[in-house]
Amino acid sequence: MSAATLIVSYEESPRARHPLLVLAALVLGLWPAARPAGAADLAPDTVRAIDSLVEKALADTRVPSASIVVVKDGAIVLAKAYGKARLPDVEARPSMRYKIASNSKQMTAAAILLLAERQQLSLDDKVSRFLPGLTGADRVTIRNLLTHTSGYQDFYAEDYVLPEMRKDTTPQHILDVWGKKPLDFSPGTRWQYSNTNYVIAGRIVEQVSHMPLMAFLHQEIFDRLGMKSPVDIGGGWSSEDPTGYTTYGLGPAREVAPEGKNWLWAAGELGMTAGDLARWDISLLKGEILSPASTRALTTQMTLSDGTATNYALGLGVKQLNNGHRRWAHTGGASGFHSMNAIYPEDGAAITVLTNGEGVTARIIVAGIETLLFTPVTDPDAAAALTRARALFTSLQAGKIDRAAMTPALKDYFSDAVLRDFAESLGPLGAFEDFKQSSFQNRGGMANRVFKIRAGGKTLTMDTYLMPDGKWEQCLIFAE
Repeated sequence: MSAATLIVSYEESPRARHPLLVLAALVLGLWPAARPAGAADLAPDTVRAIDSLVEKALADTRVPSASIVVVKDGAIVLAKAYGKARLPDVEARPSMRYKIASNSKQMTAAAILLLAERQQLSLDDKVSRFLPGLTGADRVTIRNLLTHTSGYQDFYAEDYVLPEMRKDTTPQHILDVWGKKPLDFSPGTRWQYSNTNYVIAGRIVEQVSHMPLMAFLHQEIFDRLGMKSPVDIGGGWSSEDPTGYTTYGLGPAREVAPEGKNWLWAAGELGMTAGDLARWDISLLKGEILSPASTRALTTQMTLSDGTATNYALGLGVKQLNNGHRRWAHTGGASGFHSMNAIYPEDGAAITVLTNGEGVTARIIVAGIETLLFTPVTDPDAAAALTRARALFTSLQAGKIDRAAMTPALKDYFSDAVLRDFAESLGPLGAFEDFKQSSFQNRGGMANRVFKIRAGGKTLTMDTYLMPDGKWEQCLIFAE
């Protein structure tokens, strides 16, 4: 089979089930996760469409290669590599490791959660319990670190390797410099991505576990999941692994030097195969490593002190896509490499894309595969809801609403003064020219529908929540 190896199931061929081949695959960490009964393979047309979109994305962005894995029904159904791992002629293979960079963060967060399960620490512990010499350590919590709400300044915000970063460093050096700068903001009041947070978190793991961070990750996560490929890229990258490339302007792919050892560390110093990263995804879907409570903590977004949602949990971005499917995801960028790893909890699915180039290629591929795999969540009540929403908008223009159709909370929201503002601002727009539903999702036990309205030369957004009993819980209208 060529370097563009396709894994579809245990039943790929009688030869693939030869005991020695199976044993070799298990040792190398290449074999797919056991397939549940009834799990469906990808249709041949879908595989061909994935081939086409990956090859086009690589060509358009001049990224040499991509290694991808698709998980469906909690098992790997596609593992395939495309392009060149090392220019000009070394083919990419699914067995090759790529640098996953900031996708490492979710595993550092998981290490913290495992220690919390053992009651050796708490997410709400102050940093001062472990590292009292850092700025604001008596105010910053571990939760602030993992959710990027601490205020610690990012030591690696640039997207290229700075001169200092070409040399090796130590985690302690990063803490001595960036961990002792003034905080950029009061903890919990803002969200600001910072790799410094995860270096601090990694040092806390080491202090509490009395083990090097990488040893802890291997013992408590990788070994338990049979992940054979993970390596600390600062000391374990070899000439057999893919080379990292970048582009300058619209030029061709050029080999680029890596960061020195430990600059990425707990924030992004892992390399592994796409298959092993997918095994981690499957463990989250099945609860194989973390307890249900820890998985909820890992995937529940942080809310700022003023109530603002961040769409970020513990080392994972969390959001509901426009097609109605929920996603936990992260990207990762290291010198010459970029990745995206996405998990769809309600679908039992995941998409892993690792590349040896920089830019948005991995995101383009994930977005394309999402379109191929997921049908938008259906809204059987869309037509009736649209009719009701149009009537509600018209009544707001007139300053007269049916309070019996609203929950107590929304009736309270629509005070006389508020209703007057709606009528005085919307009434002059006249009859709407266009009124359609733009998105739908279920959230908090309610149906959340967003409508786009064109009236009086203005475009408006109407964001509504409808309770199961049919009463309005929310109706907010904004100008676009």
